[in-house]
Amino acid sequence: MFKIGCHLSSSGGYLAMGKEAVRIGANAFQFFTRNPRGGAAKPLDLNDIKAFEDYRKENDILSVLAHAPYTMNACAKDEGLREFAKNTMLDDIMRLDNIEGAMYNFHPGSHLKQISEDECLALISESINIALEKTSGVTAVIENTAGQGTNLGFTFEQIAQIISKVDDKSRVGVCIDTCHAYAA
Repeated sequence: MFKIGCHLSSSGGYLAMGKEAVRIGANAFQFFTRNPRGGAAKPLDLNDIKAFEDYRKENDILSVLAHAPYTMNACAKDEGLREFAKNTMLDDIMRLDNIEGAMYNFHPGSHLKQISEDECLALISESINIALEKTSGVTAVIENTAGQGTNLGFTFEQIAQIISKVDDKSRVGVCIDTCHAYAA
């Protein structure tokens, strides 16, 4: 079965997103885990998640894909920026562990001409490993980039190098953004 959906606002919670997906004829949807420019996530509402999971089963919502904030850079030279990325990824994936089969989509990062590409790709893998080791059900999904500036993840070789260093390959995937691929 095809999974068809779109990006929805998370402002009303999971159940509201599920209802909007069904209203527009979608069986999948994506949302930002927090403000796309970073910052704190809203407190988890476990009652909303339970209501969503019940609604989801009744309405054949097949996939839930959360998108990380754009400001995450797991391979920044600055340790503070790397810690923000690691902590955000871990926090988001821990939250998503409450949603059956959830996926976590993120852009790999940017070397900013401050460290080598190989070192950057290893740091991205390290962040994925930390998050997956502390969670159980979410799949980390690497989204290809358009390759502007010093962004990484715009070649299949770069994505393969990240995946090669991920310990639990059963919980890592790739999202091919066709617009990004065309631009790259």
